[in-house]
Amino acid sequence: MKNRLKLRIGDSGLLWLIALPGILYFIVFKYMPLLGNVIAFQDYSIFHGLMESRFVGFKHFIFMFQYEEFINILKNTVLLSFYQIVIGFPAPLFLALLLNEIRLSLYKRTVQTLLYLPHFLSWVIVGGIFINVLSIDGVVNQLLGLFGVSSIDFMTDKNFFRSIVVTSGVWKEVGWGMIIYLAAMSGVNPHLYESAVVDGAKRWRQMWSITLPAIAPAIITMFLLRIGNMLDANVEQMLALLNPLVRPVGEVIDTYVYRAGLMGGQFSFTTAVGLFKSLIGLIMIVGLNMFSKRTTGNGIY
Repeated sequence: MKNRLKLRIGDSGLLWLIALPGILYFIVFKYMPLLGNVIAFQDYSIFHGLMESRFVGFKHFIFMFQYEEFINILKNTVLLSFYQIVIGFPAPLFLALLLNEIRLSLYKRTVQTLLYLPHFLSWVIVGGIFINVLSIDGVVNQLLGLFGVSSIDFMTDKNFFRSIVVTSGVWKEVGWGMIIYLAAMSGVNPHLYESAVVDGAKRWRQMWSITLPAIAPAIITMFLLRIGNMLDANVEQMLALLNPLVRPVGEVIDTYVYRAGLMGGQFSFTTAVGLFKSLIGLIMIVGLNMFSKRTTGNGIY
């Protein structure tokens, strides 16, 4: 009995040792910075520090909702996030379902590699590609010119900017998200498909009756994680594509926090904005997770 107990303690100690770097990472870079949120309730000064800065309560939160520019920024953030969820979320699932139906292994692997290759490109490169392709003398305008359409400066046109952001995001990340669904599909029991074929089910019926129900937990998990980050924007993407001419429709919370907080020195106000965004994300993911567990029995925790 003692030997078994010593063996269990030894195994647990080894597991804790392996997990220690990850635990320290989250403590140092995720949990300790939470203490800095106190400056949202202060008129923070870098010269006075956290302990000596004047406490002002909810002053910055009140100002936030009275600030006309913030309301517009919040609207931009919600709209962009909504478009990215509506278009960007089903895209990897749709591609995964199509690739899952391909039986030629070499062709399947080649297409899969080409689709997730853009994920490994930085947003500086991706932004440069889209800016060049959509510029006045870019490929798109050259093609439009063949049909007698005058050139359009897409990158400075407010009517096209949100579409460009969503399209570039989908192009870059759709292949990477597809891998998760393909991994989930690989765990589906092949005997289910064989039984469906015997019963006369075609590919379309197999997809709806076997594949989608089998990967439903993965779909729900990915959706809840996306909803939890609804007010988050890819700062690198936005900074690569954003310019002063489209700022009224392209400025989002994260870029505003970067511009006003880091560059403008409004540390307390932008911390209040970031804290508000985090609370909204927490409320949404907890609420939708509870709803999902009650309706489907699946959730992320």
